[in-house]
Amino acid sequence: MNTTPHDTTLTSADGRSALRMERRLPHPPRKVWAALTDPAALGRWFPSEVTVDLTPGGAMSFRFPGAAPGDPGMTGTVTDVEEPRLFAFTWGTDHLSWTVTPDGEGSLLTLVHTFGDRPGAASFASGWHLCVGALARLLDGDPTALGRDDGGLHESYITRLGLDRGTVEPVGPDGSQGWRVRFERQLVRPAESVWAVLSAGIEPVAGLPVPEGFTTATAPAGPVTEVRAPRSRTYAGEPHSSVTWELGEGTGHGARLVLTQTGPAGWDPDAALAAWRTRIEQLAAALVDA
Repeated sequence: MNTTPHDTTLTSADGRSALRMERRLPHPPRKVWAALTDPAALGRWFPSEVTVDLTPGGAMSFRFPGAAPGDPGMTGTVTDVEEPRLFAFTWGTDHLSWTVTPDGEGSLLTLVHTFGDRPGAASFASGWHLCVGALARLLDGDPTALGRDDGGLHESYITRLGLDRGTVEPVGPDGSQGWRVRFERQLVRPAESVWAVLSAGIEPVAGLPVPEGFTTATAPAGPVTEVRAPRSRTYAGEPHSSVTWELGEGTGHGARLVLTQTGPAGWDPDAALAAWRTRIEQLAAALVDA
């Protein structure tokens, strides 16, 4: 499978994010347009079966493979239709805009996916990467079965889109009451698998030192203060800091990690930020190989 990312950018403003992906196709715009808008063609490369009233304000429905009988699936509304240039619609709370422009003897296909869950952007990017690859095969007359990502494609987009970076937040005015380091990252395996990698067979127990997998050099093993395997675990770090690992629901591709470490005013949050970034990269790599 080709894991080279397409031309892709991610921007965020006012609580919404926009993922922009481009793909050059050696086919004329009208041929690409037909593959974008004909439900029979859509069903061969889009992640769900689609019905569509191809008029502005028209209704859409999305039914995913394996859905139970009677499951209504998701719905959307066509927002823009300008044949053969622009097709845009809502999909639940998200918005998708597909633009086709001439590019020599072929076309430039541009997708802008707008959504609220910025940490989920790598899941969306890797999913669209596979879908657009299937669309390209459809246009070429080749088999269109969607490929599967073992996690490597997802992780390449984590890096490309800058989703591997944490934040440092002050506690109190200007950090007068301390600092908080925070990472939120979509992972490629379920919580149980993540927990197994972190614990390495040594289950955290309240009052005992936390297993090494949960620590860094700036947050060595202190006593566990709370544990709810395989979802959450808090321990006392040094100097006088608290570390919490939380594994929640994400995009459906795996667990969503939220990691925080809070320390006092004299603590060095930048060193902690760098140490946790390295530790989470190690975890992510181990999960791809798991």
